[in-house]
Amino acid sequence: MRDAFHDDLDKVSDDLVEMTTMVGDAMRRATASLLEADLATAESVIAADDDIDALRREVDDRAVDLLARQQPVATDLRMVVTAMHMASDIERMGDLARHVAKAARRRYPDGAVPQALHGTIREMADVADRLVAATGKAIADKDVHGAVEISRLDDQMDELHRKIFGEFLGQSWEHGTEAAVDTTLISRYYERFGDHAVAVADRIVYLVTGRYGTEDEGLRGR
Repeated sequence: MRDAFHDDLDKVSDDLVEMTTMVGDAMRRATASLLEADLATAESVIAADDDIDALRREVDDRAVDLLARQQPVATDLRMVVTAMHMASDIERMGDLARHVAKAARRRYPDGAVPQALHGTIREMADVADRLVAATGKAIADKDVHGAVEISRLDDQMDELHRKIFGEFLGQSWEHGTEAAVDTTLISRYYERFGDHAVAVADRIVYLVTGRYGTEDEGLRGR
């Protein structure tokens, strides 16, 4: 019976890793649709978000079933409950990729981001890609040190978000209010993407150590 229980736990973990793969692909394609004004790709990202939502529901259903049938305690209970929270955060990352794609669709055939900021958006997308890859690996390995690395990557995302703000708050901004609003929202989507990755990382630390958060000085110093 316990072997079956742990097989189900492994399936939950595998599904969470699969969700990160799907979310990473969604954000890469959403970025392409944004920077290339590619309507077809934007539409495909928006439609594919339903698949991420469906997998999140599968994780929740499996977790609830485990709680009802197995009544886990201690670390096993922590794993089941934490998995449900992680699934929610990863789903939100998918929603943010969809928001980027919707911004691209809304301004099509024009671009939502001025050409001058494409380089910074690409940097944000690159950090997002590394964040979600690190998230999937940390979940699979239950790796506290990998979780701390996610927090460090998010610091880079925050810095890029501030850089975007600096651009349109500066005297040289010449692209108008509409572009400033669009760029602010889009930059915020990437920044929130990172925040949700950190939330997952915090839960991994809690799962492994019983302590919550990647800001623990003992962890960050290792």
